Amino acid sequence: MWDGLSTRLEGRMVALEPLALEHGPGLFEAGADPEVWRWMPVHATASHAAFDAWLADAIERTRAGLEVAFATVERAGGRPIGSTRFLAVRPEHRGLEIGWTWLERQAWGGGANVEAKLLMLEHAFERHGCMRVELKTDARNERSRRAIEALPARFEGVFRKHMLVQGGDVRDSAYYSIVDEEWPEVRANLESRLRSK
Repeated sequence: MWDGLSTRLEGRMVALEPLALEHGPGLFEAGADPEVWRWMPVHATASHAAFDAWLADAIERTRAGLEVAFATVERAGGRPIGSTRFLAVRPEHRGLEIGWTWLERQAWGGGANVEAKLLMLEHAFERHGCMRVELKTDARNERSRRAIEALPARFEGVFRKHMLVQGGDVRDSAYYSIVDEEWPEVRANLESRLRSK
């Protein structure tokens, strides 16, 4: 694990806090709408047991240095509204992935995701010297694909039959990336979009 990768990242609307058990009740409530989990590998709020397993796994993977899981919280008041992670952490290759991102439905389109991506990309490129950041989504998830393309991230292709998801469905994954030379343009775009929020 890169030193300092798991730290609080603070913006104007949201903060990303290292995921902890105390975020659990708020995140369970934030994820109550099944539509939040439609394209995710699991429906974590289908039951308290499913959510507890999701939360424990995310915290353990962070503890083991495999990922860095965050709770996305409102800057004013600290109410949890979602979660996101750094995945596929490869310091030896100066790369990582941003994924497992979800927000409560009321936060969709309100700027929280844009600001969270700005915070994470800034952290990756400017503080940790990344040369590549990857993002992927279910190839059928048009809303997520549009959001990734709006960063803008470059489409790299579809991994066919990439994984099994809820109910044993087979998922093809659409892959995207941003490389360090593209970061200044991406940063300027995200900052411009946030000014209108």
